[in-house]
Amino acid sequence: MSAPPPSGPPPANRPLLKVCGATRIEEAAAVAARSDLVGLWYGVEGGAHDLPAAAVPELADAVRSGGRAEPVLVTFLHDTDRLARAAWAARIRWIQLHAYQPPRTVAALRAALPDAVLVKAVHVADGRCVERPFFGAYARAGTDLFLVDAATPDGGAGSTGHRLPPEALERLLPALGLPFLLAGGLTEADAARGPALGVHPGFQGVDVDSAARGDDGLLSANRVATLDRAWTGAGRPGTHAVAVRGARSRTDTPPASTTLRGDLT
Repeated sequence: MSAPPPSGPPPANRPLLKVCGATRIEEAAAVAARSDLVGLWYGVEGGAHDLPAAAVPELADAVRSGGRAEPVLVTFLHDTDRLARAAWAARIRWIQLHAYQPPRTVAALRAALPDAVLVKAVHVADGRCVERPFFGAYARAGTDLFLVDAATPDGGAGSTGHRLPPEALERLLPALGLPFLLAGGLTEADAARGPALGVHPGFQGVDVDSAARGDDGLLSANRVATLDRAWTGAGRPGTHAVAVRGARSRTDTPPASTTLRGDLT
């Protein structure tokens, strides 16, 4: 598998920093300069940062304007046709399935978007990962990375603020079988765990939400800069080279005649 094209010279072997839940143009552009990935919520019904389809392309462009980050479509949807349309419309190649979508949804999305980078969230609640029996099936279906996140005891997922117990993660890592991002209420203080995580060959970086927000509830450039320094040791431009499935350049758009599992025009 080849890495997605970097936007600049990649620093050597540093973790990715993903911040999640941008809702405004200026917010997305401001944090994109100090993050590698910026999550845009789409199809997260009732979610605090959910976006209408019409808003996603402009926000994705704002993320790309920062020169370092790529947008990520973060979704609870199972409808792969709808997701493919949204991804093509916004020229987004990273898609994060953050609910309890089964492997067959990943397989259908892989068929629709063969060059996408597919991230599947897996959820740990009360020390147990619900998706653990299906790790192999997710990999065979075309998942590129897992995102290990904490869920609430009743199964709530996505920016819950719940923390992922280190001991639960330690038990889970040997079973993952794919590269992974780590979430679960992380802050800059948790970066002390970075060296220990870094020795795991699958560790690719971290995903933060609440720790990246200011008092106004919006993603904060200052907060993201602090997280960037703590987790990546970086103020450097460039994108981490992730060993994932080959993906088309983010500047590419489908030819006018291109269809994905049907007419997308």
